[in-house]
Amino acid sequence: MPSTSTPPRAWQRMLSGRRLDLLDPSPLDIEIEDIARGLARVARWNGQTSGDHAFSVAEHSVVVENLYAQLYPTASAKERMTALLHDAAEYVIGDMISPFKAALGYDYKAFEQRLDEAVNRRFDLPAKTPPRLKKRIKRCDVICAWFEATQIAGFTVEEADQLFITPPKGVHVTIDPYPVVAAEALFLARFEVLDAALR
Repeated sequence: MPSTSTPPRAWQRMLSGRRLDLLDPSPLDIEIEDIARGLARVARWNGQTSGDHAFSVAEHSVVVENLYAQLYPTASAKERMTALLHDAAEYVIGDMISPFKAALGYDYKAFEQRLDEAVNRRFDLPAKTPPRLKKRIKRCDVICAWFEATQIAGFTVEEADQLFITPPKGVHVTIDPYPVVAAEALFLARFEVLDAALR
């Protein structure tokens, strides 16, 4: 006998009023305010950090973009915007720690990639980030993780040196977790500066 049950809902309603289809995301349903709000409420390190506030993916994204500018001073605004939005899909799916992503395997990566491509198209970036740029952003991401690990996540420098990329000499950032509203505003302000440079 055929099933009469309806398939599970595969869209999420955003505060902007948009309904984002998670299985087939449209760039038309993506708003930067929704991304900023979501990322500001997603904690890095599953919240296992010191201090009064979680270190949000929104703030992490701004730090990664800052590191990208430090390490690649001739970078274009488009490259820097790509760096800022490198974790944008997490406004919908959250920030899973790397070991869990590996355990989930290819299906998770394909799901995340569809969201990444929709975000990139929404903001006039190449749908698929060029490999060289992706590699550079990943380098900044892992260097940022080193600073986070040693400053707020309880890792020793020796542990961080083994697991992440040791920052080059002269490169330093201070990890200072912001309250949610401040992290959201920080991310939006950085987006607006880069967006204006692209126009």
